[in-house]
Amino acid sequence: MKVPRPRLALPRPRRRTREASPGQQDTTRLSARDLVAEATAGMLQRPARSLLTALGTVLGVGAFVAVLGLTATAAAQIDTRFNVLSATEVSIEDVSAASGDVVGGAFPPDADARLTALNGVRAAGTHWPVRLFEDDRLTTSLAAGARTGAEQPSVTAATPGALTAVGARLREGSLFGDHHERNASEVVLIGQGLAARLGITTLESRPTVFIGTRPFVVMGVIGGVDRKAESFLSVVVPRSTALQLWGPPEEGAGMIVSTELGAAPQIAHEAAHALRPDHPEYFSVVPPPDPKALRGGVSTDLGQLFLVLAAICLLIGAVGIANTTLVAVLERTGEIGLRRSLGARARHITAQFLAESGVLGALGGLVGTSLGALTVVGVALNREWTPVLHPGVVAAAPLIGLATGLLAGVYPAWRASRIEPAEALRR
Repeated sequence: MKVPRPRLALPRPRRRTREASPGQQDTTRLSARDLVAEATAGMLQRPARSLLTALGTVLGVGAFVAVLGLTATAAAQIDTRFNVLSATEVSIEDVSAASGDVVGGAFPPDADARLTALNGVRAAGTHWPVRLFEDDRLTTSLAAGARTGAEQPSVTAATPGALTAVGARLREGSLFGDHHERNASEVVLIGQGLAARLGITTLESRPTVFIGTRPFVVMGVIGGVDRKAESFLSVVVPRSTALQLWGPPEEGAGMIVSTELGAAPQIAHEAAHALRPDHPEYFSVVPPPDPKALRGGVSTDLGQLFLVLAAICLLIGAVGIANTTLVAVLERTGEIGLRRSLGARARHITAQFLAESGVLGALGGLVGTSLGALTVVGVALNREWTPVLHPGVVAAAPLIGLATGLLAGVYPAWRASRIEPAEALRR
């Protein structure tokens, strides 16, 4: 006996409006699982385009992580160097000219010894800019490099203690010492830049420079200083020599003090009384600034500058995602029309394209976070620094990528949801 095959009862198609009317209940559903599957399929259809689309977010989030990490790392290094240099420096200025009863400066002849005797002082020395005569010019004894300067040279009078306090480093030769100071020796130290302009390449021939008509033997070429570079990288003469040839300072006399770490505030409090117990008001003592305030200011300035750059990178990434997603909407018009004709609502189309752009942004955020962290570590290792990267930055970066992708996909998703099914199928 032949059993008849059952016939499938197909429901008659019902004409649907574009959206359910207010009184009609919409029974269509799009589960999260289906939404993720559709978004993944849409991206995998064009893998090369998806990778290029996510590249903008990778660069933006990577720049965001790298910028904040490098800023924190650099701030830590600045703080360390500040502690070593600026936090151990005390500057003293002679302000006795305002009183009108001091001639030749308020610093006593043994000022260096008085401050060096204080507990916590490594080195101390007086210095001032020498006021030359009008016709004084700088020349050299070398025939090949002999020339007359168009302007007066910048000459600084300093004690041996001042050279030690500023951390003068020699490229060649030696610093003048107490012997030269006691005998008012006519010797000079010159910066390496000035030495190059004068044609002085070696000190083996005992080169001589002339300030006006008076000769000075070049004892050493200064390669660099830790402090007061503007004063100690030109011409430096012993203090006693400057007093003998050009007289006492008229203005600008000062003292530089190098202290042990942590001793600078106490030295700043005691310095004026140690120099002139009778008139401590003759001196203006400048203690080191607060290291926390300096580090905070530097970190804020660097952070604001680099965050602007990171924001620009994120904006470029968002524009790239929006542009690519909009092109994908135009290319997939037929697919959108087919989905709409099979019952998909406008919100389903919107959710699908938002999911695609959001996934691209999240993936770009994850890859960018990894690249940014590796950049921070690589730069720190290359510079022999300690990498500093806040955990909150690493945690927030992928979320920033996701948010960038979602925002970039809003307009293309809205455009896709506005496509009419009949018009889409005709294309």
